[in-house]
Amino acid sequence: MSKERSILYEPDSVSHPGETLSEKLAELEIGPKEFALRSNKPEKTISEIINGRSSITPDMAVQFENVLNFPAKFWLNRQANFDESGARKRSRENLQDSINWALKFPLKQMYEYKWITEWRSKEKATESLLGFFGMVSAESWKNIYLEQNLKVKFRISLKNSGEPEAISAWLRKGELDAKIITAPGFDDRTLKQCLGEMQELMYKEPDNFYQKLYDICLKCGVKLILTQSLSKAPISGAVRWINDNPVIQLSCRYKWNDIFWFTFFHEIGHILLHGKKDFFLEDVKYRGKDIAKEKEADEFAIDKTFNLSQEQEFLKSGGISSKRIIDFSKENKINPAVIVGRLQRKGKLKFSELNNLRKRFEILN
Repeated sequence: MSKERSILYEPDSVSHPGETLSEKLAELEIGPKEFALRSNKPEKTISEIINGRSSITPDMAVQFENVLNFPAKFWLNRQANFDESGARKRSRENLQDSINWALKFPLKQMYEYKWITEWRSKEKATESLLGFFGMVSAESWKNIYLEQNLKVKFRISLKNSGEPEAISAWLRKGELDAKIITAPGFDDRTLKQCLGEMQELMYKEPDNFYQKLYDICLKCGVKLILTQSLSKAPISGAVRWINDNPVIQLSCRYKWNDIFWFTFFHEIGHILLHGKKDFFLEDVKYRGKDIAKEKEADEFAIDKTFNLSQEQEFLKSGGISSKRIIDFSKENKINPAVIVGRLQRKGKLKFSELNNLRKRFEILN
């Protein structure tokens, strides 16, 4: 909540301007019928205003100014304050209706990540959560994320994803971060030309590899985003188009560098192989998930990280050891972590073996 809003006086209720009108008429000893005649308005209209059942229009405010010698702005401000008060009251009622929805989100974790500004107070947490999504109610969230009533923006439904609230929060954070990144238009030829540069970066993996990777992607018109994982959102990555740019959003939830690289190239595969209208979430079930396209992206990632020919060559040439993996990685410019990860998933190594050749990292706040 902004500083300006925190000091803004917002009374619980504001009286209808008809009360003030009634007081002024009594003070001037003018009855409703006389005032109606003087202001050239039907007596019923004046009665409706005095009883709080009708509003003062700009035309009326000018006419009241002539009769009562009170500025038209006075009446318009009174009416505006009353209308705003009513709107805020209805907003608070909507807020109460959304509290149970808000409690399904990992609010404490989102607060720790500074995505929302409150989590202890149910009302304030709900208000902050709605502000995070840019929505007025839980119903708005449901219409977009579950019912697909805005397919141009959100092309999949999270209805059957298990934890739609947390997943939608993670995706929303990526959307917000993507908006503040300025990128050139996407160019698939440039992206294809940069694949080798990306693979070399994967092999060497310097300390500042992510910044370099981010810059390469940006040059191609691809927005690369790291978003802290949420406990209730078991998602490793996503790719979608926001306006004219593809956005790759990664969580690094597994914290292993080989998984990071495979997921990254998997998403690059989606961008190069599939359409702008496609929306892909990794490690999450959702309605309409295209298994065939996921397999194509997997095959692309395998080819760009540790291709099948290289895998077969390695397995044919002898036993598996740390030295052999390091030597093979140097000869073929492959990150040794990628080799270890592949062998573990293929059952050639236990998941506890040779992890010293893999690196762990996590996203800092």
